[in-house]
Amino acid sequence: MVLFLNQFINGLGIGAIYALIALGYTMVYGIVKLINFAHGDIMMVGAYTAVILMVDLSVSFPVALVVSMLVCVLIGVVIERVAYKPLRESPRICPLITAIGVSYLLENSAQLLFSANPRPFPTVLSIPPIVIGGVNISFITLLTVVVSVLLMIALQYFVMTSRTGKAMRAVSEDMGAARLMGINVNITISLTFAVGCALAAIGAMLYCIAYPSVAPTMGMMPGLKAFIAAVLGGIGLIPGAMIGGFIMGIAESLTKGFVSSQLSDAVVYGILIIVLLFKPSGLLGKAQREKV
Repeated sequence: MVLFLNQFINGLGIGAIYALIALGYTMVYGIVKLINFAHGDIMMVGAYTAVILMVDLSVSFPVALVVSMLVCVLIGVVIERVAYKPLRESPRICPLITAIGVSYLLENSAQLLFSANPRPFPTVLSIPPIVIGGVNISFITLLTVVVSVLLMIALQYFVMTSRTGKAMRAVSEDMGAARLMGINVNITISLTFAVGCALAAIGAMLYCIAYPSVAPTMGMMPGLKAFIAAVLGGIGLIPGAMIGGFIMGIAESLTKGFVSSQLSDAVVYGILIIVLLFKPSGLLGKAQREKV
């Protein structure tokens, strides 16, 4: 039971990171129906930005976090304007292939700039874990879960109540009608990318605190698993992304603890296959009819 609880808590920690990244996926898909496979590499950009600031320039962690968020937002908005906006009216396969190309572009650019060798991430927090009856609760895990849940609640409140959030929902429902009602669709979509990229930067910081290493390909697997989490919970739904992230993290951690670390990814992908077979819209998603 102690081992189960330890693995469960570890799964909550990594699941919270998946959930943060999945929020970016689900917001972008909810607006423009685009699966932004470059989202995980935006996380990598944020991690490298923080390492350069903290190690090479001796900048404090809070400043590095803010600058990392700004850099990720800037790159995300530029990518949307340059790579995705011209393909907005094209078949969905075109922006999908473009997203994969942007992902490889970011990864290979990072390899050219920083080499393929991993760089250590500096120690930010050195608080001992909380021990309750033999169960170790890492402060980093606790911080990650709390930050992720608070950000999800804040994002849901922002989307449901703010003027910008209502514009996002309007564009998601009908882009043409939203444009006729006076909503600036281009700015709304750019703001959506900006929010998603800012969340990716926060996820990068939490990921690097838990796993202190930065590499050009570090965003590939977390990004892919976060996409699976978004699909699992119901892509386009903010609570669904959070629930899917936690389920993914717990399933991965329990598989590593009780079955085999080599099978953890297989279990994760198996969960996706099962969900797509029995409930393609995700756990919280609703089936929709389309007229043809």
